Amino acid sequence: MSHTASPPSPPSPPSSPDEPLSLADVEATARAAHAGQTDKAGRPYADHLRAVAEGVRRRGGDDEQIAAAWLHDAVEDDALSERWLREAALSRRTKDIVLALTRRAGEPPEAYAARILATPGAPLVKEADLAHNADPARLAVLDTATRTRLTEKYTRMRALLGLVDPDEAA
Repeated sequence: MSHTASPPSPPSPPSSPDEPLSLADVEATARAAHAGQTDKAGRPYADHLRAVAEGVRRRGGDDEQIAAAWLHDAVEDDALSERWLREAALSRRTKDIVLALTRRAGEPPEAYAARILATPGAPLVKEADLAHNADPARLAVLDTATRTRLTEKYTRMRALLGLVDPDEAA
């Protein structure tokens, strides 16, 4: 991801857990937090978030997982703070999924995958993320070196998570 502008400040989370954020609120928050950011292909970053959320929905994910899909890169990309996430009117499960999907500096891929696998609901969200990241049409617009590096990275993570491509299962 590249940053083309500083994102605006995200909305303050509702102060009462009795007022949970709706999926529309979560989407609006994610879009605002990532406003002005683009992916490696120069497309609005929110397009990736939307694709991951839709991928989770298509895979049978629930609202908590869809909310996590909208927010899956927010803390890692410093679009939203961990404090914001802790205080947000979101379920504990949604928060846990977002934190499980947040890479930590210097963390080996094996530890990252283990944390995802140990967090209920997180593997499905990561599967949808990897599917969109590895979409051949999305990768085709990248230079050869970047495309090769990312393809290897996504293939390795799929293997660590025990995900098998349909072509490999045949």
